[in-house]
Order: sequence, then structure tokens, then C-alpha cells
Amino acid sequence: MHTQSSLDPGPVLGPRLIRAEIFVVMSVSLGASAVVAFVRLIGALTAPRELKGQHAVLVGSMAPGRPWLDLTLQLVQIAIAVAPVGLVAYLLVRSGESLRTIGADFRRPGGDLARGAVLAAAIGGSGLAFYLVVWAAGVNLTVVPGQLPQEWWQVPVLLLAAAQNGLLEEVLVAGYLLHRLGQAGWTPWKALAVSALLRGSYHLYQGFGGFVGNVVMGLVFGKMYQRWGRAMPLVVAHTLIDAVAFVGYAFLHGKVSWLP
Repeated sequence: MHTQSSLDPGPVLGPRLIRAEIFVVMSVSLGASAVVAFVRLIGALTAPRELKGQHAVLVGSMAPGRPWLDLTLQLVQIAIAVAPVGLVAYLLVRSGESLRTIGADFRRPGGDLARGAVLAAAIGGSGLAFYLVVWAAGVNLTVVPGQLPQEWWQVPVLLLAAAQNGLLEEVLVAGYLLHRLGQAGWTPWKALAVSALLRGSYHLYQGFGGFVGNVVMGLVFGKMYQRWGRAMPLVVAHTLIDAVAFVGYAFLHGKVSWLP
């Protein structure tokens, strides 16, 4: 019986198998989230109130009035949400690669942190301005980044949620998806467009502004991945953007007039 040695290459993935693999990965992760987001958008559009009169809560309480149960559920939810990253890591290893192949590693901490911080500053500021404009125009729900009880674990959970978003989205939608589509023979711009549209689709629950804003973010982040060949700067940038949004909202909401 033949066994594969450590010197043998991993399985060869043809375009058909790559498409099947991507479908499976997205079906249990962000692709499924896109379907749910679309249904939620239809629900918001058919509700009696206008879009900006409705709320899209990103990190909300799961057990109001029961802080310890709430904390436990928050941590379990974060762990479940980030699990597809493990699936991607496994599939990359199966094909003779690893997370290092897409730059989701710690080989270049200084450069990744610097690039991520610059990208976060550029995207975060413009993204906030864009949100305020589309919300005022009535084409977006009121996004509530964090709605957790004021317990000792509020900020740590918000930071963990931000890190989970950054890791999940950038490893799957930037690194893994663009890498696999490139292996399947897709042109860089075609792959970039699909990646950006997917990113926008699972944000549809926020409204049309959330969709457009995240498509633009997807184009920028995807192009940076194609240029750098590393997902980690994008993980850093996304985590910083969400951390500032989640924690900033928790401390500023109700205290500044310009924040819905």
C-alpha cells in the first residue's frame, strides 16, 4: 500500500476542485452570512419604518440581565465564528501549503503592524464619513457597533470580537479566496471583483451603504493583498478599524451629537 512521503507534493487542485472547495468553505462561513444578510435586508426594506429608523446591532447582549451567561455566550460565539479559519488552514495543508502561503503568519510583525495601522487610518476615517452620509440619506440602517452591558468584560469582549472579524474576513475573503482563484486561473481583477462583492454581500444587513462601503473596502484590501502577498497587514487593519468602532461607540454614544 502506497503512503505519501513528506517529500511528495500535496494534492493537485484543478479549477473544478478549487471551485468546489471554495463553495464548501463559504457555505459554512461568510457565504452563509451573505444569504442571511440579504434576507435581513429584505426584512428591513419591507418593515413599516424607514431604514435609518431601524438598528443593526453588531455586538449585542445574548443574555440580558445575566452577565456571566452573557459573557460565556459571547466567548463561545466568537470561537465558533472564527472556526472556518481552522478549516482553511487544514485545506491549505492538504494541498501542500499553509497559512504562511497567504501571509497569515507572524514572520514580519513590524511591517505588518505598520502597514495595517496606515491602512486602518485611511479606511477607518473615510469609512466613518461615508457611513454618516449614507445614513443621513436614509439608505442605511443605524449601525450600533456595540450594545453590551457595562460589565468588566465589556471592552475585552469588544476587542475579541474585532479581532475575530479581522481574522475571519481577511484570511477567508482576501488571502484564501484570492489565492485559490488565482490558482484556478482567474485574472487578478476578476478575482478581486468577486472578493469585493462577497465582502459587500454579507454586510447587506446594514443597508445599501454598508454594501457599497464594504465593496470599496474589499477592492482596496484585495488589491493590497495582491500587491503584498500577505493577509496579516489586512488582519491588523481590520481589527484596528473594528476595535476603534466598537470601543469608541461604547464610550461616545449619547455624548456626542454627530453620532447616530
